[in-house]
Amino acid sequence: MRYISTRGQTPAQSFEDVLLTGLARDGGLFVPQSWPSITGDQLRAMRGKPYADIAFTVMQPFVVGSGSGSGSGGGGIDDATLGRIVTEAYATFDHHLVAPLVEIDPNRWVMELWHGPTLAFKDVAMQVLGRLYDEVLARRKERVTLIGATSGDTGSAAIEAVRHCAHADIFILHPHNRTSEVQRRQMTTVLSPNVHNIAIDGTFDDCQAMVKQMFNDPVFRDEIAMSAVNSINWARILPQVVYYFSAAVALGCPDVPVAFTVPTGNFGDIYAGYVALRMGLPIQRLVIASNINDILPRALNTGRHEMGEVHPTMSPSMDIQISSNFERLLFEAFDRDGTAVRSLMADLKSNKRFSLGEKQLGMMRNIFTAHRIDEAQTLDVIRRLHQRTGYVIDPHTAVGVGAAERESNDTAMVVLSTAHPAKFPDAVAKATGHRPALPQRLADLFEREERYDVLPNDLATVMKYVRGKLK
Repeated sequence: MRYISTRGQTPAQSFEDVLLTGLARDGGLFVPQSWPSITGDQLRAMRGKPYADIAFTVMQPFVVGSGSGSGSGGGGIDDATLGRIVTEAYATFDHHLVAPLVEIDPNRWVMELWHGPTLAFKDVAMQVLGRLYDEVLARRKERVTLIGATSGDTGSAAIEAVRHCAHADIFILHPHNRTSEVQRRQMTTVLSPNVHNIAIDGTFDDCQAMVKQMFNDPVFRDEIAMSAVNSINWARILPQVVYYFSAAVALGCPDVPVAFTVPTGNFGDIYAGYVALRMGLPIQRLVIASNINDILPRALNTGRHEMGEVHPTMSPSMDIQISSNFERLLFEAFDRDGTAVRSLMADLKSNKRFSLGEKQLGMMRNIFTAHRIDEAQTLDVIRRLHQRTGYVIDPHTAVGVGAAERESNDTAMVVLSTAHPAKFPDAVAKATGHRPALPQRLADLFEREERYDVLPNDLATVMKYVRGKLK
């Protein structure tokens, strides 16, 4: 398998090279050169299989070597290594199904993606990603500097995945005072010497923009051997594709169609569903669920992708106005025309907006619908579901459930539940009157020592900080 850039000006790369470089040299995002397919018989054979086995089947076509990559096997991962990695990764989860389904209404399900070490869906990918880094860097005798931006959950999951990695340093940028306290402490109480937390006086979009600017500085990028843990890295997206297959086959696919509703800000989690669809999973529709920072619903419903102000909410992981992974969908909507994507991204950078044509909108609307759920509606969803069933969800999941309620109930609908409710105790308590407790392994989180630095929203200052820590 080879990978190409959404902006069309970077030579095709192997899986290993994409893993280690993260963002393409032309500023684009890597996507597979072609889409592998999963047959109906393969889907039926997944029924009842352990999650790690499904992960192997889905991921294997994307990681095989091809061409002249730097690693063994032409820059790919061999089957035995991949099998070991996914088995070890999902052994860290505290539910034997990894991503269990819970029925909350007739024909409506919640998929709990938060049974990993940091209680968020990011663990599903990060536990694989950390092991991939260890494997490839040890074999190549190389070291990388991982730099990522987080709106809440990516950072803690990434830190947990690489805190013991002998071949990587990790720097995580988060927006100062714009995450929940649980989210912050899960990052800042990890005191491993290779872990560095930076609180930026700004928004998540500011953090994400700085990471991209660092990637687009070739001197700095090469000096520190920089790589990405955000979903701009294809190797972060790939393991997320797996849980769409896991849920669908559990509900009877390919003989029964299924739909998914995904609370999303950066578009990575729902883009993984699009990948599953392109591989042959019979997904009837993908529903974008947004909070009041609704750039994705506005883009899909009006054809105008216009950045607005970022408003802090009780679902902070979606407090975003620049959805990086939307570029990957644009690449497909424009028939993989890198020149067209470069033009759109230039418009976004200079004018903070771009427009979509009817052809592109038609392609997207054939697959996606989108809904905006405001703060009062989010609380109402948490309250109603708890009163009716006793089941407790976090505010991000509530945005998903609220969006799913606006869709017809003629197809089995799976709402992706992205975080344990105890990560957002204030919002849950406001809605239900009950403050959810952290699992026992995190019960002392608020007593642990924190370590992080607050920096201004200034690229030069952050780059100087990174250089200083690496020395």
